Amino acid sequence: MSKVEDFLTAEEEQEIVAAIGKAEKNTSGEIRVHIEKETSIAAIDRAVEVFQQLNMENTQERNGVIIYVAVKSHKFAIYGDKGINEKVNDDFWNCTKDAMANHFKEGNFKQGLIDGILHAGEQLKKYFPYQDNDTDELTNEISKG
Repeated sequence: MSKVEDFLTAEEEQEIVAAIGKAEKNTSGEIRVHIEKETSIAAIDRAVEVFQQLNMENTQERNGVIIYVAVKSHKFAIYGDKGINEKVNDDFWNCTKDAMANHFKEGNFKQGLIDGILHAGEQLKKYFPYQDNDTDELTNEISKG
């Protein structure tokens, strides 16, 4: 499977968007998923580029997170903004990445993304709890490149 359009069904995409909404009920953090065909650079470097292209640094607390997937390249990365990185350990995303990788190895991409999103929401809750006046600063829709 190498085409972005074939990576997830429309129904699976909606389940992922719903998972983002659910995760963001626990935290003021903002989570996005970006899927593209391939990357010729390290997944984390591409995640940073996409993060910036999507203007994800424009959150009040600088607490946006991108889950980046390059389908044909078989690579993915999680990148958190400055506000997150100032508060968490360097290995903060490792358990989220491990859970996702286990699903991905079995070809269960939807569940890998959902588990990663929900785990990210739980992790972010510790540092960026949901506030009563919280607004959804970034779209929950999956972006594609």
